[in-house]
Order: sequence, then structure tokens, then C-alpha cells
Amino acid sequence: MYPQLLLFFESHDGESAEILKGVLHHQRTHQPWSISLHGDERIESGSSWLQGRKWHGVIAYHASPLFIDTCLKLFLPVIDLSDCPAISGAAKIRPDNITVGHLGAEYFIDRKFRNFGFCGYSNLSRSNERRKGFVEALELAGKHCNVFEVEHPDAVTPVWESKQTGLLAEWLCSLPEGTAIMACDDFCAQRVICAAHTAGLSVPEKIAVLGANNDMIQCELGEPSISSVAINGYEMGRRAGEIMDRMLSGDRQFPVDVRIEPQGVVTRKSTDILAMRDKNVAMALNYIREYACQGITVDKVLERAFMSRSQLEHKFRRLVGRSPQKEIRRAQVARISELLSATDMPLKEIAAEAGFVHVEYMCVVFKRVTGETPGQFRTRFSQGRADFVVG
Repeated sequence: MYPQLLLFFESHDGESAEILKGVLHHQRTHQPWSISLHGDERIESGSSWLQGRKWHGVIAYHASPLFIDTCLKLFLPVIDLSDCPAISGAAKIRPDNITVGHLGAEYFIDRKFRNFGFCGYSNLSRSNERRKGFVEALELAGKHCNVFEVEHPDAVTPVWESKQTGLLAEWLCSLPEGTAIMACDDFCAQRVICAAHTAGLSVPEKIAVLGANNDMIQCELGEPSISSVAINGYEMGRRAGEIMDRMLSGDRQFPVDVRIEPQGVVTRKSTDILAMRDKNVAMALNYIREYACQGITVDKVLERAFMSRSQLEHKFRRLVGRSPQKEIRRAQVARISELLSATDMPLKEIAAEAGFVHVEYMCVVFKRVTGETPGQFRTRFSQGRADFVVG
């Protein structure tokens, strides 16, 4: 008889899917479990449903503290994957939110921004931790950060959204042009971009916006698409499987608060600009990042840059750190990486999406830039070990 394991996932977003992949990978490669996946109200309503079946353990994502406490009272080994404070008796696995903030700051500094802001929710622990990491990394680099925080309500209403949009728009208008803003998560990043549109501020030209969690649906839903710090949900799930095995074997010395480091930053349109004073180079960069996957050449870039080829080459190497041709390739490889990690598209279709006529040449270029083939990258990313993000 296999152990009966309950996976309680109250919400089903991109992060939850990655966590489930990690749990199932561990289950396939270790002792088998009989798994039931639930996320309905009857479990949260009380202990009767939990008592109605012989469960051996629970892994819960976004469950309430009351649900976790109910499991503990029933002497069920339980692993809590929420970002709430740890509950005594339960194992806790969550993102390393301080490092999430650090990565956001380092990403903006590397892209040569000089003005910075953070937007979050004062009553959410993950937001506070990410703000702390973001501000800390900036201060270590001698930079200042403007902070905008409000309390997140129990339920988001149109009235709350409208009021927040107005306050956010006022704050954005008070910031220097070219400010790079990190939001505490992708939902908050959407709110920042909405407020920017209300204030007549273009993204990323006037402000750049970075989210966190890399929820594919939220990040790709609007325009521009949202750059985001990728949380390693797969590793969270894999570690949950490891710890559950220990708990089921009677080990009471299990880790009580495990922090999982993020994978890196996935660049999309909301930050895809380098903050620099040379407007001609900025225009050339914007053109490359808009049309690189349509097969453009350096000659096409020259038409938008209003300078000679030698001037363009010199300024790109000095300000960007690479030639215009390499910047075109970088943008194409970034698109290939995004499609490999987020879709099951065949390589031939990915090549066409990235502006390559021949899939074989795309594979050559991708390996030259990343050091691995598209197939190797896709396999490694699907196993939660992706550490290469084109920025």
C-alpha cells in the first residue's frame, strides 16, 4: 500500500505548475506515493473532510494558517509552501525573497539605470523581504531607492484598484525620467504599468518595470510584456518531496524553514532598454529589440541610428559592451530561450519566430552564445536547473 499524499493547491498559476512538476519528479524517482490533488473549499472548511480518508502527509500551496493548523492537530506531516511566516510543527519551503530583491537591483544596475524605485504591499511579508533585498543591494552600490507601499486588501475590488492606480500614477510622475522600478510580484507590476499608462508614461522608455515570480500568464497578458525574477518553483517541489519522504519515515529533524534561491531574471519588453544618455544609441537598441526576430541586419539599424557604421560600432562597444550584430544575436537568443522554456514548440517553429530561415543555423548561433544546444537548454530548464538568462 503506497502512502496516501494530499496535495492541496488553492490556486493554480504558473508557479504552482512548476512546484507540481518538482513534486512529481521526486515521486517518480523515489518511493511511489498515491497522490490526490485538491483545492476546493470543503478542505478549508474543517477537519471532517481530512478525517474521512487515511492521509499520510500533506503538501500545501497557498493554504491558510488554519488549514495547516488543522493538519497538525490531526498529526499529519505537513509541508507549507506559502510565503507566510513559518508555523511551528510544519516544514516551510519558500522563495529566498531577500535574494529576489538583490537580483532585481543587480539586474537594473547592470543595465546602467541610475534612478530606482520599489512598489509593494506593506502588509505582505514577501513584499517586505523583497523590498529589503532590493534596497540593500542598491545601498551597497551607493544608490538610492524611492519606495511606494500600500496595504493589500483581503479582496481586490474595482474601487481599490482605481484608488491605487491614481496614487501610483502620482508617485510615478514624481520620479525622474528613466527610473527603474521593481514591483514585489507580477500582479503588482501589472498595476504599475496600468498606472504608467494612466499617467501618460511609456514603458520602458520613461520607466522600466520588473516583476517577480515569472508567472507566464500575468507576464505575457498585457502590453508591454513584463520582465520578471524567475522563482524556482520546480526546486521548491523537489525539496518538498525530499522532506516529505523524511517525515513519512518518522524523521522529526526535518528542516523547518527552507529558502530556495531564484533562477534569474527573464527579460521581456517592460525593461528591454538600456538607460543611457546617447539618444541615437537608445533608438538603435529599441529598434533591434523590437525587430531583431524579423531578420534585420546592421544596415537596417543604421537607418534608424543617424550615424555612420564606424560611429555605431564604436558607441555600441563603449556603451553597450558589444557590437550591433552581437546585440541582434543576443535579442534573438533571448527569444529562443523564452520559447524553449515556456512552450513545447518544435525547433523549426522557434527558428521562424526568432528570425532564422534555417533551424540548423539557429542551433549553431544558440550554442555559440549559450554554450549548449537548444535541446540541452530545454531539458535543463524543465528540470528546474536553468541558470542562463539572456539579459
